[in-house]
Amino acid sequence: MKLIRVVSLSAVLASPLAGQVPAQWEVHDTLRPPPRIVSVQGVPSDGIVLFDGTDLTEWRSSQGGAAKWRVRDGFVEVAPGSGDIETARRFGDVQLHIEWATPAEVKGDGQGRGNSGVFLMGMYELQVLDSYQNRTYADGQAASIYGQHPPLVNAARPPGEWQTYAIVFRRPRFDSTGALSSPARMTVLHNGVLVHDAVELFGATANQRRATYRAHADRLPIKLQDHGNPTKFRNIWVREIE
Repeated sequence: MKLIRVVSLSAVLASPLAGQVPAQWEVHDTLRPPPRIVSVQGVPSDGIVLFDGTDLTEWRSSQGGAAKWRVRDGFVEVAPGSGDIETARRFGDVQLHIEWATPAEVKGDGQGRGNSGVFLMGMYELQVLDSYQNRTYADGQAASIYGQHPPLVNAARPPGEWQTYAIVFRRPRFDSTGALSSPARMTVLHNGVLVHDAVELFGATANQRRATYRAHADRLPIKLQDHGNPTKFRNIWVREIE
């Protein structure tokens, strides 16, 4: 006699594999909707181009008004003292592609070499810095989640060379009272090398103090930092994650 094991729904939901059980579909179900098609010819077809090398239409000064950074030769360069710039649009969960280069002429050391930053939602910073043979504190070098997580490895290229960040960012969630339901998470590849693997952030970026969360909107601008160094950026695009 063949025994048939009956598994209750509650037991399935209690299983650590519960999130992988597609309850409404059979395995290899031909009626299951296929993923939508995204073509890739440089920028994915569902991507939003934030900077294509020609103008700062998609950007504004964080202080209000037009962005004052310099656009030339296909890149935008920080104009030291002009202030941060941020996207005119607001974003939550995203895949972000951005390329950057620190000055070829090395001046200063530590945090004084090619310093800038990519701020998701304007408050969660992935550090930009010349970290090629340049010692600084680990949670402040290139590709660190500033003040929180050093990168797994230092994948920095020499000063003046173009570098790439591929970022997947999941925003924090807050409940109806403003309490944190789940923290922000970030996955980052620096020059094609995995440096953060879905790490949880401790809160919004803070300088010389512990990061904490405060409730905020679900969508906010992406910000690039003016830290007083003429750092360059190009080929910036974003995909909103459904």
